Amino acid sequence: MLHVCKCCLPPKHSMIIPIKKDGEIEEWAIIELQGDLKFQSVDVTNKYIGDLHFSKSGMPILIIGIHVLHGKEMELSKPFAVLTKKNNEVIDNTGTSEKKTEYIVTAIVKKKLIFKSRPKPIITNVPKGN
Repeated sequence: MLHVCKCCLPPKHSMIIPIKKDGEIEEWAIIELQGDLKFQSVDVTNKYIGDLHFSKSGMPILIIGIHVLHGKEMELSKPFAVLTKKNNEVIDNTGTSEKKTEYIVTAIVKKKLIFKSRPKPIITNVPKGN
C-alpha cells in the first residue's frame, strides 16, 4: 500500500515512501510523478493513494484507482538522510536543566521511482452480449 508521507515534495510532484528492512536503518524511495494528484480533503498526510508493485524484472508498477502507471527505478547520485528531531531536557549535578536537541537517522533515501508516462485505464474482460 502507498501512503502520502509528511515529507511530500509538491514542487516536483514527488513523495517519499518507506521500504522496510529488518534490523537495519530503513531504506526509503522517492516517487516522482508527472502531473497532479487531486484530493478531496486538505490534509493528505497518511492518506491511501494506491498500490506499488514490482514486476519480475524489477520495474515499478503503481496502481491508483482504476489507473496503472509503469515506471523505472533510478539510483540517486547523492543519498538523502531522513532525520527525526528529538528534544531532550538534561538535568546536571547542580540541578540546572538544559535543553539538548539531537537528530536521529530514521531512514536513508537511495533511489527514486519515476513515473513519466500517462496513466492507462485498467480494462477487464467484459463478456459480449448475445
